[in-house]
Amino acid sequence: MTTTALPDTDALRARAEEALRRCGAQLPTGGGEGVSARTPLTGGTLFTLRATDAEGADAAITAADAAFREWRTVPAPRRGALVRRLGELLTAHKEDLAELVTVEAGKIHSEALGEVQEMIDICEFAVGLSRQLYGRTMASERPGHRLSESWHPLGVVGVISAFNFPVAVWSWNTAIALVCGDTVVWKPSELTPLTALACDALLGRAAADTGAPAGVHQLLLGDRECGGRLVDDRRVALVSATGSVRMGREVGPRVAARFGRCLLELGGNNAAVVTPSADLALAVRGVVFSAAGTAGQRCTTLRRLIVQEDIADELVEKIVHAYGRLSVGDPFRADTLVGPLISTSAHEAMAKALEAAQADGGKVLTGGERQLRDEAPEAAYVRPAVVRMPAQTAVVREETFAPILYVLTYRTLDEAIELHNGVPQGLSSSIFTRDQREAERFLAADGSDCGIANVNIGTSGAEIGGAFGGEKETGDGRESGSDAWRAYMRRATNTVNYSDDLPLAQGVNFL
Repeated sequence: MTTTALPDTDALRARAEEALRRCGAQLPTGGGEGVSARTPLTGGTLFTLRATDAEGADAAITAADAAFREWRTVPAPRRGALVRRLGELLTAHKEDLAELVTVEAGKIHSEALGEVQEMIDICEFAVGLSRQLYGRTMASERPGHRLSESWHPLGVVGVISAFNFPVAVWSWNTAIALVCGDTVVWKPSELTPLTALACDALLGRAAADTGAPAGVHQLLLGDRECGGRLVDDRRVALVSATGSVRMGREVGPRVAARFGRCLLELGGNNAAVVTPSADLALAVRGVVFSAAGTAGQRCTTLRRLIVQEDIADELVEKIVHAYGRLSVGDPFRADTLVGPLISTSAHEAMAKALEAAQADGGKVLTGGERQLRDEAPEAAYVRPAVVRMPAQTAVVREETFAPILYVLTYRTLDEAIELHNGVPQGLSSSIFTRDQREAERFLAADGSDCGIANVNIGTSGAEIGGAFGGEKETGDGRESGSDAWRAYMRRATNTVNYSDDLPLAQGVNFL
């Protein structure tokens, strides 16, 4: 495995400033508590930004609530014009936003560009959706009556996003919410405020260009307490929160206590099953990208590899060999495949997990070491690790947000599925097989218990056309494609009597 040299903090600050300038973003500085905008590439601080205080958060929610009362009456295709314009601006500033994603989240540049492309794609999807917010008509049991459903804007949507997809997840929620007639208040991760400022500026330009009311989008910068204001405010109809299971356990009950709606996207402990019939070359490519991509910091990262015992040694040898060719270092370099972890504390969690795995009888086959420590002591570049485990122990059943791939073996497919489902999380899953019966068994009701189940691809890399989300401790609800739009609207059942009589349902006689 090779490593690459790093840029310095001053150079990264200059790159970020230029990208922000081109996007039209202003840095909120001076006064009140600060939010440190830092870069995981060096661990250095780029800027100190002014955080949103309680008064500012209340003003933002008030403005979004006022704008909603106008925005909900705008025809949906006209609301789609705002999202179309946003998509155009995202396309024009794709490189600028990708630059900020790499500087602030540490993603290799091709992945950063891919994340911005997701934003463009969801805008295209949402524009089409603006003419397809369909209700349905049902047969009424009463003559001269029409029974139907209609969908209406819900209200203010609070979006709380995580550092690992600092712009894509916001766009999934925002593009859909806007065409549904909602307004949005966004509290990004305190680790990625710069990307949020750029996106907010571009959406502000799109709103001005299309005549959307002021206040359709508001931005809050701050920590958990700042996000808590969205969670507890009754004017926020839906809280869409992405983060850890711990965060979800806190957010869910608080929103439910005020009878608000929640859309939670929480932890993943994703697994791939590899059967004897699999194309091993294909499996290796899918496994390595899913496990080591984004330095293991995707919610859909592959964390458990469940391999049939007869092919385990051969497959593991190929994977370890592939890991040896992964280059770690400056994510702006085209030949780099693994950038930094978000912080040194993330490496500490990884090291503790590896220690626990070895205490349980696991063997580290490759990886786990810090890289570039002398060049960037405050950054956390690590070699992705592969660990052979004798059983699915407690540490394997937990999600460690770092590039650790645990390898387990099985004898029968039923045993593989039992291992696969034997964790609290239920986000993404895959099977590598050329046997249609094995594939169908994995996708069946008694197969994978995850919200995403794939065949012959890895666990990461979802497309925006399909609904994204999971089961069990991963949370509830779906974002992005399919009919995920329903979460952002309220349903009304309508009965119209166009007759001269008033028959009651179920044949009831009254008066």
